[in-house]
Amino acid sequence: MPPPLPTTAPRTPGRVTLVGAGPGDPELLTIKAVKALQRATVALVDDLVHPGVLEHLPPAARVVPVGKRGGCRSTPQAYIHQLMIAEAWRGEQVVRIKGGDPYVFGRGGEEVQALRDAGVAVEVIGGLTAGIAGPAAVGVPVTDRRWAAGVALVTGHAQEGGAGPDWAALARSGLTLVVYMGVARADAIQQALINGGRAGDTPVAVVSAAHTPRQRHALTRLDALTATVEAEALASPALLVIGDVVRAAPGWAEAIGSSYAAAA
Repeated sequence: MPPPLPTTAPRTPGRVTLVGAGPGDPELLTIKAVKALQRATVALVDDLVHPGVLEHLPPAARVVPVGKRGGCRSTPQAYIHQLMIAEAWRGEQVVRIKGGDPYVFGRGGEEVQALRDAGVAVEVIGGLTAGIAGPAAVGVPVTDRRWAAGVALVTGHAQEGGAGPDWAALARSGLTLVVYMGVARADAIQQALINGGRAGDTPVAVVSAAHTPRQRHALTRLDALTATVEAEALASPALLVIGDVVRAAPGWAEAIGSSYAAAA
C-alpha cells in the first residue's frame, strides 16, 4: 500500500516530474532529465530503466521499483498514482522514471491527469522513444523521402476490451509502421497486414532490447516475420519496423535471401 496521506500540508509543497529515460543507454538521457534526477528525494522506477540512470540520483534519494513489463506481473497503475500523490503531499520531490518517452505508450497522460486532479504540481521531461531510437540503432530511418512520407507508432497490445489498431487501414497507408509490444502477436499482425493489402515482400526489421548490451535484431520480409521471430528467438522488449525504409539497414541485401527461404 502507498504511504498514508499527511493530515497537514508540508512546509514546502512537493512535486512530481515524469522523466523519460530513453530506450536503454543512460548516455541518451537529456541534460534536463539529469538535472531533475539530481534534485529528487524519491524515485519511482520502471523495470526497463537502465541501472546507470539511477547513478544521477542523490545518495539519500529513496528508490521505489514500480515494475511495468509486458507479459509479466506489473504494479497496478492505480497504486502508482496513489503513491506519487502521497509522496508529493508529504513534500517530496518525486521523479517517476520511465523507459523511452512518458507520452509514447508510457501512460504519461494517465499519470499527469491523476496528479492534476489531486492538485499536485507535475512536469514532464521527454525522452528518446524506442520507436525512433530503436530502428536507428540498426541503421533504419523511420522516414526517408525515397520510401516513406511518414511513420505511424502503434501498439501491438490493445487495452483489454479495446479494438486495437485498424491494421487494414495501416496496411494501405504506405507509412512506416513501428509496432511496440508486438513481437508476441507477430503472427496475428503479419496476417492482418497481408490481408489488409500490404505486400508480403515488405521489408521488416525486428529490434530487441535496443541500446542495451542485449540488443539483437533480424531483417526479414512481412510474410516471413513469424518464422523469423521464432527462429531467432527474439523476445520483448522488441519493436517491429515494417516498411521499405528497412532497405537502408546494413546487411539488407544479404538478409533478404534468407528471409525468402524462411517464407517458403
